[in-house]
Amino acid sequence: MVTTAPILMDTRPVAPASTFRPTTTTPAAAGPGAQAAPAETLIDIDHVDFFYGATQALHDVSLRIENRKVTAFIGPSGCGKSTLLRCLNRMNDLIDGTRIAKGSIRIRGVDIHQHDVDVIELRKQVGMVFQKSNPFPKSIYENITYGLRLQGVNNKARLDEVVEKSLRGAALWDEVKDRLDASGLGLSGGQQQRLCIARAIAVEPEVILMDEPCSALDPVATAKVEELIQELRTRFTIVIVTHNMQQAARCSDKTAFFYMGKLIEYADTRDIFTKPANAQTEAYVSGRFG
Repeated sequence: MVTTAPILMDTRPVAPASTFRPTTTTPAAAGPGAQAAPAETLIDIDHVDFFYGATQALHDVSLRIENRKVTAFIGPSGCGKSTLLRCLNRMNDLIDGTRIAKGSIRIRGVDIHQHDVDVIELRKQVGMVFQKSNPFPKSIYENITYGLRLQGVNNKARLDEVVEKSLRGAALWDEVKDRLDASGLGLSGGQQQRLCIARAIAVEPEVILMDEPCSALDPVATAKVEELIQELRTRFTIVIVTHNMQQAARCSDKTAFFYMGKLIEYADTRDIFTKPANAQTEAYVSGRFG
């Protein structure tokens, strides 16, 4: 078996936490009156056309996703937002007949569809939380450590540390710390979704993709997940697909509006919801269609 190099191999000495490493240095603190440094682009989506067989799902989509920000994809059902989300860690590869016919998706400058990209490594670094919570039929503890065990990590002290850190990061530790050996399937819906988030962050990705993570949750559980997103944004780049306009407005820094496979508008979330530049965007966020 030929082993390919990790997706974004950096020749500089780095800490082992993540394969993705910043390619720019941190600027010095700005003096009084100085302008803030522009946000760093982490994911560059460039003129992408995507097909399911003969059906085109994305048409010439281009946008740049900023590092350590929350980006929301909004739009009516079937507009292509979940398709684009799955392109970011090549989950669409699992569907026969799918292809990117034009364009590229680059993460820190590396085209993730190059033939020598390690897709498994990519998916470690670009984690996914699905619409329906999908804990494994294992204990809470084993759900969290699953990815690490696949990487060959079996040191009990290390695993214990990661379990606590990940569950704390997912705001779930205090609720489950006394029953880590219990099945993850025995948790409530909201707890299961937070367990899936904890499982995703246990392997220390750089990006977390969330495909309508609150659509099956009640308002209380939804509020907890939204609070969690606010906490995670300091450590991860988050891309979320949502049909909930209020959720997008509350949680995200940038919002992209899609319609019929096309990117209609992409801007700061405040601008999308208060002064959209496109009439279609204004009609959608105001509830006149969709």
